Amino acid sequence: MSLPSSPPSASVSSIDLSVLPPVFVLSTHLTTEDLHQAEDRLHSLGARVTYDVHEARLFLGRVQARRRAEFELRCRKLWTEEFANEPGTAAKDEERKHEPAKKRQKTAKAVSVPETHDIVDITNESTTDSESEEQGNVANGAKTAIQDEPQSSAEPLLWDGPDDMIQVLRLDWLHDSMNAEKGLPLSDYVVYQGRPIDKPKDAVTPQAGKTALLPAQFARPKKKSAILPKGELKEILERAKADAAESDRGTVHGRTFSRHTHAHSSQSSNHRPTRPIHFLKETTSEHDEGVSSALPPVPAWIREGKKYACERETPLHPPNEAFIDQLKTIRLARILTLDEIGVRAYSTSIASLAAYPHTLTSTREILNLPGCDTKIARLFHEWKNNDGQIQTVAEIDADPTLKVLRVFYEIWGVGATTARDFYGKGWRDLDDIVEYGWNTLSRVQQIGLKYYDEFQEGIQRREVERIATTIVDHARKVRGDDDGNGIVACVVGGYRRGKPRSGDVDMILSHRSQDQTKNLVRDIVISLEESGWITHTLSLTLTNTKRNQQPLSLHPRERGTSGHRPTTGFDTLDKALVVWQDPHFAASSPSSAKPPKNPNTHQRVDIIIAPFSTLGCAVAGWSGGTTFQRDLRRFATKERGWKFDSSGVRDRATGAWVDLEGAEAAAVKDLSRVSGGMGEGKGKGKAVDSGEVHGFEDDGEPSRAMMQGEDICIEKEKLVFQGLGLEWIEPEMRNTG
Repeated sequence: MSLPSSPPSASVSSIDLSVLPPVFVLSTHLTTEDLHQAEDRLHSLGARVTYDVHEARLFLGRVQARRRAEFELRCRKLWTEEFANEPGTAAKDEERKHEPAKKRQKTAKAVSVPETHDIVDITNESTTDSESEEQGNVANGAKTAIQDEPQSSAEPLLWDGPDDMIQVLRLDWLHDSMNAEKGLPLSDYVVYQGRPIDKPKDAVTPQAGKTALLPAQFARPKKKSAILPKGELKEILERAKADAAESDRGTVHGRTFSRHTHAHSSQSSNHRPTRPIHFLKETTSEHDEGVSSALPPVPAWIREGKKYACERETPLHPPNEAFIDQLKTIRLARILTLDEIGVRAYSTSIASLAAYPHTLTSTREILNLPGCDTKIARLFHEWKNNDGQIQTVAEIDADPTLKVLRVFYEIWGVGATTARDFYGKGWRDLDDIVEYGWNTLSRVQQIGLKYYDEFQEGIQRREVERIATTIVDHARKVRGDDDGNGIVACVVGGYRRGKPRSGDVDMILSHRSQDQTKNLVRDIVISLEESGWITHTLSLTLTNTKRNQQPLSLHPRERGTSGHRPTTGFDTLDKALVVWQDPHFAASSPSSAKPPKNPNTHQRVDIIIAPFSTLGCAVAGWSGGTTFQRDLRRFATKERGWKFDSSGVRDRATGAWVDLEGAEAAAVKDLSRVSGGMGEGKGKGKAVDSGEVHGFEDDGEPSRAMMQGEDICIEKEKLVFQGLGLEWIEPEMRNTG
């Protein structure tokens, strides 16, 4: 019997299980899908789901007999002795099981309905302070009165046993409570109750069955002696067809890529997996010895219900970076298997974990984070109790197919779909692509393959600054900006977020005079090519110039005032994607007739041009991590009814341009009142003379003219955040992973 998969109705979701002690779901006889479904449903109804058997007081599972319940607890290294009821209670309970239904109803009614309104304390003494705050009316010893309902025969849903009592319930209790749309009495489903004891000296820990944790598609069906009912048989056949269709969609070149499980070792399509995939390993360190049950203070952004990544600070190196790195590996596997839903889910969880300012010690902390569910909690539990290892991640790292796809995915110009296409053609390394598919590649892919190793090196911060200064010099040259009062520039991307190395250089330029940014990117590229800095121009688009530098239309299919049909997509600014190489080097043999080869590394550079009226939108749109940028657009849509992209903001209701930067544009020129410096994003800026020398100062630091451009970009960006109703966040705190 599986739990309903549809969302709970309003009446079902009103069931409050927060009064119960910590609950542990036994995995025996459950598929992974059913296990996660049960945990998610309990969590949604307010139950405190735990993965520590020593913390749990209620156990739910497909267990029917007392001896089996004891066995399941012993398998998890929890030894108990049967709890002794009051004299005669157990015998009466057993007798009641055999009473006629009508007699049982009268007996229950007589027991459960008090003659007076008794006041019962439902606060669990083991509840932590932070949990009590979340439980509202049951905090600080709040009292709840049991209502006198003479028409009801149901016992109240209360936990009134001793603190050390453990109860094992049939999972049917959760299923029946959901069907009844109310919490049913626990006593009717109790299989076993006892209290924890020390492990007996001569006792041996039994081994639990392992097939229960197999993914649903690998679980072995139970043998049945009777013929299945027609309706149930039809349902099974339809489910099997759906599973088969899903399996076909996830297969590449004879290799299986499941979209509903974590990646697993590749197997031949004609063979079954040789061993089950375990998502949780129970160890003797499950019990958090010496760790206080008190949770750290809840961050303000959680208390205030801020669910968007653009509303909270996320440092480059968060306290839980080691665990987050494991999740990033799983997310990459989801990317390579084209599981878009899984990628978004893991990205949301990673961003939330990265913003959490405390080192995680309990799964309860994870369940309090927006975007983190029981799946993430189980992975953390496994990671914490397995020396920082997760079996799913180990399987991903060992999978030979995923290893090849990762190499292909790192080629500039190759995405996940193209990487899978390469693999489907039988190619297994870069040499195969060169030998068998070179002529089928695009020019960008050929360049990405040619300089694969050089692009993987990354670019140090000092080198990023030198490249940026050179670009600014050529921009001022082509626009006659000798006094430095026209061109404004800012390095964005990973550099602005504080990364020590960047995969490429993302550079935004603008000009205080709106008409001077038309075709600016084309003129800059020509100048740099003539000077030998650019070796390859892979893409040069003038989308914004062709629409008269107006923000992207609300409906991209409509033609702008210039008659040009805008290009759809997140970014529609003028830009050039180029390969950069420093042309200056010392020739080893000047007398040689053959021209010397330039030994300097090839690097990727993106030059983006933004009109000054929407410069702040461009800077904001290119500075955050992927999830930060996604949530910035979501916030504008959901909370403001606007469409945000790096070319500007439009009202979704009217299509009108929302000018967030024009009102105070004149004030931006007063550099004495703005803050920040190149790559710093904070501190006090300095007023500069119009004749300031371009490029680097004698001490190797970026010139103040360069810092001036960064200052203006910061002030313009702050206007955008203010207009959206968001607090401005330092660029170094936008590392959402």
